[in-house]
Amino acid sequence: MALEAKVSFIELLEKRLETEVTAEELRRIVKAVSEVLQSFDIMETDCSGPGTDDLLKQYAAALKVQSRSQKTIDRYVYEIERMVRAVGLPCGRITIHHLRAYLAKEQERGIGDSTLEGIRQIFTAFYNWLQRESLIEKNPTANLGPIKVAKKKKQVYSEVDIEKLNQSCKSIRDRAIIAFLSSTGCRISEVTELDRDSIDLEKLECTVHGKGDKERTVYMSAVTGMMIRNYLDSRRDKEKALFIGKRGERLQPGGVRIMLKNVAKAAGVEHVHPHKFRRTLATKLTRHGMPIQDVAAILGHDKLDTTMKYVVLNNEDIKNSYRRYT
Repeated sequence: MALEAKVSFIELLEKRLETEVTAEELRRIVKAVSEVLQSFDIMETDCSGPGTDDLLKQYAAALKVQSRSQKTIDRYVYEIERMVRAVGLPCGRITIHHLRAYLAKEQERGIGDSTLEGIRQIFTAFYNWLQRESLIEKNPTANLGPIKVAKKKKQVYSEVDIEKLNQSCKSIRDRAIIAFLSSTGCRISEVTELDRDSIDLEKLECTVHGKGDKERTVYMSAVTGMMIRNYLDSRRDKEKALFIGKRGERLQPGGVRIMLKNVAKAAGVEHVHPHKFRRTLATKLTRHGMPIQDVAAILGHDKLDTTMKYVVLNNEDIKNSYRRYT
């Protein structure tokens, strides 16, 4: 292999120089290069750098050190592995053209622009990290601009919606879950991970573990506290979980979604999902005058910009605020 490579190199060199130097000069150059090459072994090398698996392991470890949640890390790794398999090349050899083609195929497959933009951000974060760690020379996402996402008017639950949902619940547990979601604005994963002893029904508060395993205190209304107490008093099991399923085991996020879907169908309320309770609480607190930084603390947001995306204000809210301050 080394001999074939040297011969090929000499042939290419001759072809490259034959129009730029005289025949005698070319002969001397080729002879000198040939003599130098005798002292070297030419072998095939893998220019892709560390394997994709190794890079992803290193990246996942870096995210762990940054206190990113395991759920977030798993999603990042999943999306990157899926893209790499589709492209069929190691991470270090993937170009912006491969990424654009991949995202275009995902779009053709029916993936929404909002989801695609999230995937693009994952790729950008990954390749930015590779570049900072000097694991790649060229960042294929450097010119991979954001995907334009049409702004949709986000909805919140009305008081009538909440009442309809409550009246359509078939159990005290379901009413307690809806009250807890409405009152605390917790994420669904935070709710299902709570234990009985996490709740202080005297102080009407509890400690939850949010994204990145960050703790925060959330508060609940007196009515929610009463519903939680009634629900716990009705149980005869020893399961430590705050909310349990039909089998007496900790209720999972999927179980809450199914319950809400069934209750919503019976109540005739559309677009019911757990995250909408967070948006509804943020909007309600803001309309009642709570400072945005306090709303952010309740929701567990590090950035106020994130909280602002949750707040849904209509023209009447803006008008009233203008009248108040002018």
